[in-house]
Amino acid sequence: MIQDIFPHRYDNSFLHRRGPRPDDFVLYQRNEKELLIREELGAFRFPTVSEVGAEGLYFAFLIDDTAFFIGPEKGSRDPGLEGFVYTDQSRCRTLQPKHLAFAGITGMQLIRWLLTQTYCGCCGTKLEESSWERAFICPRCRKTTYPKLMPAVIVAVTHEDKILATAYANRPARGLALIAGFTEIGETVEETVHREVMEEVGIRVKNLRYYKSQPWSFTDTLLMGFYCELDGECEDIVLDREELKEARWIRREDLPDRSGEPALTAEMMQRFKEGKERLLSSVPNDGKCSL
Repeated sequence: MIQDIFPHRYDNSFLHRRGPRPDDFVLYQRNEKELLIREELGAFRFPTVSEVGAEGLYFAFLIDDTAFFIGPEKGSRDPGLEGFVYTDQSRCRTLQPKHLAFAGITGMQLIRWLLTQTYCGCCGTKLEESSWERAFICPRCRKTTYPKLMPAVIVAVTHEDKILATAYANRPARGLALIAGFTEIGETVEETVHREVMEEVGIRVKNLRYYKSQPWSFTDTLLMGFYCELDGECEDIVLDREELKEARWIRREDLPDRSGEPALTAEMMQRFKEGKERLLSSVPNDGKCSL
C-alpha cells in the first residue's frame, strides 16, 4: 500500500526535528493540490535545501536520515527553479521512488492543516506554534489545535464466496470499491461498520474481523479495514443513491487482479480473491449497535 515504504523508515516524532541540511528535501505546493517536482529517467524528486536555501523552512518529518521541510509561506512561495514543474498530488499513487511519493502526500496533508493555523477559531487571537509538540496554541484562551485526522472504515461485506462491491455516486471511477464511511461522534469504529453498511445498502452484518489501517493523506483520513459477513441469507440490496450508483455481489473468481495497487480497498479485495480473509479472527463482541 502507499505507506509501505520498507526498507525506508518514516519518523514523524516532533522531538526528532532538526535543522536543514543541504541534501534535505523541501516541499512546495500550489492551490493545496499540486506539488513541485522534477522528473528524470523514470524517477522524481523534490527541491533540495541546497537549491532553495534554508530560510523560512518548517520541519515536517524524517525518512531515514533525510529531513523533509515545507517551504516558506507554508509552501506557497514558488522558488522558480528551472526543470521543476507542479503536478497533481494524485500522481503520488504511481510516482517512483515510492518513499518520496509517500512523503509528498503526507507533506500535503500537513500543509493543508498549516494553512488553517493563523488565528484562534474561538477568540480570533493570532496562534503561536507549540515548542514541544506538533500543535498551535492560542496565547489568550489556551485552546490547542492538532493536525486534522478523520477516522473512517473500509468494509468488505462477504457471503459465502461473494463480496459486495460498490461504485460511488458523483465521483470519478477508480475501479470497484467497498462500503466506506466516516466515524461519527459517540460511536466506536465497529459501530460505524454496522451503521454505514445499513445506510448504504440496507443489510445487517455479523462476524466483524479487523484487517489493518491505512493513512490516506489525500483526504486527511485514517482508514480502518474490516471484513464481515452478511447476517442471514437474503442478499437483497437497498441502495442509497446519494452515496452509491451501484452495489452488487461478485464471486471471488470474477474479481479483477488488483495486486500492487496503493489503496486499502484494493488490497482487501485482492485478499478476498485469494481466500486469505479466512485467516482473520473475529472482533470481540462484534461491536453491534441498535440499528
